[in-house]
Amino acid sequence: MSSSAPVLWQPSPDRIADANMTRFRQRIAARYKVTLDDDHALYTWSIHHSDLFWSAWWDFANVIGDKGENILIDGDKMPGARFFPDARLNYAENLLGGFGDKNEFVFWGENQLKRRIDAKSIRSRVSQVQQALRAEGVTSADRVAALLPNIPETIFALLGVTSLGATWSSASPDFGVQGVVDRFGQISPRILFVIDGYYYNGKWIDCTDKIKALLPLLPDVHKIIVVPYDGEKVKLSQKIDGVTDWSTWLMQYAPADIIFERVPFDHPLFILFSSGTTGVPKCIVHGTGGSLLQLMKEHQLHCDIKPGDRVFYFTTCSWMMWNWLVTALASGANIMLYDGSPFYPDGNILFH
Repeated sequence: MSSSAPVLWQPSPDRIADANMTRFRQRIAARYKVTLDDDHALYTWSIHHSDLFWSAWWDFANVIGDKGENILIDGDKMPGARFFPDARLNYAENLLGGFGDKNEFVFWGENQLKRRIDAKSIRSRVSQVQQALRAEGVTSADRVAALLPNIPETIFALLGVTSLGATWSSASPDFGVQGVVDRFGQISPRILFVIDGYYYNGKWIDCTDKIKALLPLLPDVHKIIVVPYDGEKVKLSQKIDGVTDWSTWLMQYAPADIIFERVPFDHPLFILFSSGTTGVPKCIVHGTGGSLLQLMKEHQLHCDIKPGDRVFYFTTCSWMMWNWLVTALASGANIMLYDGSPFYPDGNILFH
């Protein structure tokens, strides 16, 4: 069915010629000596030559790691197919490797707090987090969970955790106590990051009572670390025994080189959860290599993200779009973070 609706926007010929999708299609055509006249032809070729497509994408995207000799084993089996069975890579290494010296994070917590963090500061804080986690005994066999909002410290924690090859899982602090336990109680995290509070619709929401209620319900947690919303000072309404302050936890470690633990391609990276509408939320495990390559493909081919571009998505840390947003670092993007009410009536345009 044809539509008479006007075209709202279409890219110029120059923009199409300079698009990542166009350059990748030309690379494939030259590399494999095939004719690919348009993007649909590339799509058709990719599903018939998935091993060649993903091998070429690894190279085009400059993925950091050891690709290995084998690309696809048992490709006709579902389940059973294995991509890059010999590969070794690290998620955080690729995100920080794509993040240039001029990149930054920009954060708005409604209209209450605004922060801008440069690349050097980001790497320094990730280094401290990695050292502190290693001192806690965290390895690639562990899970680490976070009840945090969409703030820079959440990304610092994610990168520190995954730099060690450990598995990350996060949820939004507006979840009720039982909702948190239903999720994190299944995965036995070694470390739990929690926020002291957050802003919503102009009001400060204190998390002291929620943290106190969680302490006895997650007995497998080795340590609970309270993260300050403003990145500097924890603001709990009362003292809580058995928790550690973020700044105190990190202050004994000077920034140093980050050592990345490379893991197999299908090593668990993220644990996300189903919605819980049909009972207790179900764990959904996402592998390291598959998540990285797929999200880099979405960013670079489908969104045409290039180094230095700004990427913003309004999301909480309970939704897979937060993982999507953060992974844009691997494509050299500047990340825009917003936390709070989607209807906050301050009249401003975000990140103008």
